[in-house]
Amino acid sequence: MNPRHYTDFDHGITAIDTGYHQPQFDASHLIVRDGRAAFVDTGTSLSLDRLLGGLERANVAPADVDYVFITHVHLDHAGGAGALMQHLPNARCVVHPRGAKHLVEPDKLVAGTIAVYGEKEFARLYGEIVPIPAARVVESSDGARFDFGGGAVELIDTPGHALHHYSIVDPVSNSIFTGDTFGVSYRVFDTANGAFIMPATTPTHFDPDQAHASVDRLMSYKPDAMFLTHYSRVTDVGRLAADMHRGIDQYVEIARDCADEDNRIDCIKTRMHDWLCERLEAHGCELPADTRDQWLAMDVDLNAQGLSVWLDRSRK
Repeated sequence: MNPRHYTDFDHGITAIDTGYHQPQFDASHLIVRDGRAAFVDTGTSLSLDRLLGGLERANVAPADVDYVFITHVHLDHAGGAGALMQHLPNARCVVHPRGAKHLVEPDKLVAGTIAVYGEKEFARLYGEIVPIPAARVVESSDGARFDFGGGAVELIDTPGHALHHYSIVDPVSNSIFTGDTFGVSYRVFDTANGAFIMPATTPTHFDPDQAHASVDRLMSYKPDAMFLTHYSRVTDVGRLAADMHRGIDQYVEIARDCADEDNRIDCIKTRMHDWLCERLEAHGCELPADTRDQWLAMDVDLNAQGLSVWLDRSRK
C-alpha cells in the first residue's frame, strides 16, 4: 500500500489516486463515518487494489461499505465499479437512470469507448469491465437522499458534461462531489494564485447551456469545497465557478470559429491549447512546456472531439 496514493481530508474523506493515465490525474473518493463507508467513483478495474487498500488503511471491512456512488458512467470513473462491487457484499451501486443499464450490460459502453481509443489502448487503460447484477443497482433521482454513517447526502442532476451525470451534496463537509461537472483541476497547475480549472467537454453529451446551469446549481448550495474526479479537492469555489463559465463560453467560441474548417478537430485543438497556455501563463504556471503539454494533451484531444459532436448536434 503506497501512502502516496492516498490524501486525507477532514470529515472522513480520502482521495484515492486510481492510477489512471498518470499520477494525480483521476480520483476515487472514500467517505468513512461512524464505521460505515461509501465510495464516490471508482476509476477502472485496474484501480481495484488501491480502492481495497483504502478500506484497509481506514480499518473498514468491505462488508461495511454501504454505497458505491457513480457520478457518471464514463469508464475512467465507472469502469471499475463492477470489479469493486464483487468485493463489497452489502453495497449498492447508485447511478443515474440514464447510465444504469450501461453498468448492468456494459457492452455498448465498451464498444463506444473502443471506438474512441482502439482495442489495444482500451485494454491498457481500462482492463476488463465487469457487469453489475441489476438487483444491486439503484437508480438515482434528482434530490434523492441516501443515509449512511449517521448522516445523509443529496444527489442532484447536473447535466452538461453528460446526460447521465449527478453530483453529491455532502452537508457534513459542506462540499460537493462534482464528477466532471465542475471541470478539471490538476494539482500540478496549482500556483500562488490557487487552483487552475478548465471545463470538460468530452464526447458525446456536452451542452453549454446545461453546463452553465449545472455550475450555477452547484454554487446555489454555497459549498466550501468541491471534490473533482480530476483531481480532488478545490476551494475558492466562487473564483473557480467564474472561470468555469468563462471557459465554457470560450470553448464554444473556439468551436464555432472552427466549425467550417476542413480539419475542424485539429483547428479546435490548436486554438484550445493556445488559449489554455495563455491562461496558465497568466495564472503563474512555470512548468516546462513539455510537462504542461503532457498534462493538457488528453483533455484537449477529448474536449475537441466533444465540441465537434456538439457542433453537429446543434446544427440539426
